[in-house]
Amino acid sequence: MIDLLGGTTAAVRYDDGSQLDAVLSPRPFLTATARGGASVTDVSPADHAHHLGVSVAIPDVDGTSFWGGRTYDRQRGSVLLGNHGTQRVCTREVTEGRVSETLSWVDQRGDELLTEIRTISARESDDGWELTWLTDLVASGQDISFGSPQTNGRVGAFYGGIFWRTPFANATVCSADGAGIEAAHGSASPWIALDGDGASLVAATTTGMPWFVRTSGYTGFGPAVAVSGRRHLAAGEALHLDLAVAVLDRTPEAPDRISARLLTDTQELAAA
Repeated sequence: MIDLLGGTTAAVRYDDGSQLDAVLSPRPFLTATARGGASVTDVSPADHAHHLGVSVAIPDVDGTSFWGGRTYDRQRGSVLLGNHGTQRVCTREVTEGRVSETLSWVDQRGDELLTEIRTISARESDDGWELTWLTDLVASGQDISFGSPQTNGRVGAFYGGIFWRTPFANATVCSADGAGIEAAHGSASPWIALDGDGASLVAATTTGMPWFVRTSGYTGFGPAVAVSGRRHLAAGEALHLDLAVAVLDRTPEAPDRISARLLTDTQELAAA
């Protein structure tokens, strides 16, 4: 396990996920607290054991689940299938506050579907700390398509991508499109802000992907890969994902200004 902010008051830890059960779609994941000590990630909660803090989780990659748990089938609903893939770390470089990796996404038979180039950076800020996660997914040797429960028939459930599961029992959300879950869920706003139990999060993405946001039952969010239809990659083609999050001990007065800083930091890290 790697501590990305070693020696500070916030705990930001990155686990390779190699010890996870196959049904959870084993993958690296990140856990974190706010500077004041409140947890801002949830790992294997009772309601969704396959939710792993912050991770890259996609429910349907050519029929393989890199999300974990059940798969939504248009005819049968949510069913448990033996279709769980694994993300395997191939190379890793760790520097102060940063992890850079290459990964192999293999299906249940061990065949590689995707390769990934990943960079995760964490740094302290004046009002808390910030995380930037960059991922490039490359179709290995054949054309690939990504789906979600929504593209498979479950309306509103278009989750999949860089996904952040919080422990917040109650949370309010807003975005550039307005306050409330109705404005945020499905929005192409460059940012969303969540005010939860003991901590607040401002999240931003440069991708333009719509936000999946949920605050009922559990609170989780992320830019969504497959929303209105399946997303296709030709062999050798790359799909870029990114998510930057400011973790704060208090409700931010100007989330739009914080998000502007996050977006600049994301672009600078991508260009480095």
